[in-house]
Amino acid sequence: MSKLVFVTQRLDPADPTLGATSALVRELASRVDEVAVLALSGDPATLPGNAHLRTFGAGSRPLRGLRFVVALARELQPRPQAVVAHMSPIYAVLAAPLARPLGMRVLLWFTQWRPSLLLRIAERASTDVVTVSSSSFPLPSRKVHPIGHGIAVDDFPCVDRSRHEPPLRVVALGRTSQSKGFGAIVEGVRLARERGVSVELEIRGPSLTAAERVHRAELGIVADPVPREEIPALLGRADVLVSNTKAGSADKIVFEASASCLPVIASTPSLHDFLDEELRFGPDSPEELAGRLEWLAGLAPSERAAIGRRLRARVEQAHSTKTWADGIVAVAQGTLGRS
Repeated sequence: MSKLVFVTQRLDPADPTLGATSALVRELASRVDEVAVLALSGDPATLPGNAHLRTFGAGSRPLRGLRFVVALARELQPRPQAVVAHMSPIYAVLAAPLARPLGMRVLLWFTQWRPSLLLRIAERASTDVVTVSSSSFPLPSRKVHPIGHGIAVDDFPCVDRSRHEPPLRVVALGRTSQSKGFGAIVEGVRLARERGVSVELEIRGPSLTAAERVHRAELGIVADPVPREEIPALLGRADVLVSNTKAGSADKIVFEASASCLPVIASTPSLHDFLDEELRFGPDSPEELAGRLEWLAGLAPSERAAIGRRLRARVEQAHSTKTWADGIVAVAQGTLGRS
C-alpha cells in the first residue's frame, strides 16, 4: 500500500496564499493509495475519498509542535513512503526523528528566496529538497530536485484579449514586501509614460507585517488584496503581469498568469528558463522595464496573444499540478535523480 503524509499550514481553497494546496493534494491522492494531510486548520470536505485530515493547531508554538508530532506518530501505520513538508521547514525538522529511522523519506518543498538558520537545519534533516528550479532554493545542496511549480491550470482559463484597447493594463500582485520590488515597477511605468506609452498600473496585495504596512504607505497606490477566486478575472482584464520579486524566488503568480495566456515580464533569474529574453528585465531596473513595456505596447493584439499561448503551453508541460505530483511521487519512491 502506498501512502504519503502531506504537511501544510492550512487546507482551505479560499486562502489567498495556500488556496492551491487542495489541488496539489488531490493530484497526489490520484497517484497513491492514501494521503494523510496534517495541517494547523483545514476543511476535510475539500479532500478526495482516499485522503483524510488531522489538524494540530494550538495557541502556542511548543504545543503546536507537540500536537504535530503526535498526529504524525498516529500516521505511521501503515507506514508512509514519505512525509512531504510544504513550505514549512519546521515540520521537516520535527518529522525527521520519527520518519527517517523507519526508512521513510522526508521531502521539503520550498521555493522562497530567503535563507535562514531553520532552513539550513531543515535541509540537513530532510532526505530530499523539492523546488521549482535549480535556482529557486536559496541554499547549495546536493539534495535538490527541481520539479517545476504546481499550477491548477484549469482554474486559469486562457483569455481572449484581442479586443483590449489602449491603455496597456499592467498588473502586479503580491504582499507589499520590499522583496517584491514594487517601487521599481512603479518607476518603470512612469518612464514608459514619458516615452509616450499609454499604460496603467494596478498593484494588489495584502500587508501582513508592520514593515509591509509602512511600504504600502510609501507606494501609495496598492489596492486591497484579491480573494483567490477573483484572481483569474483580474488576470483576464490585464494585458501583462510584471514581477520584480527578489532573486531566488520563482513567483507563483507568474505561472498562474501564464496559465491564463497573459504575457509576463519578470526580472527574477530563476525564471530565465521559463521566459524568453524579451520578457525579462534586469532586477530593479526601471529603465529596462520601461523598454519592455514600450515593446509590448507596440505589438498587435494577435502577437501578444501568441506570447500568452506559448506561456500557457509551458505551464501545462512542466508546471501543472499533474507534473508537480508526478515529481513528488517519483522523489518519494526514490526514482528521480537530483539536479
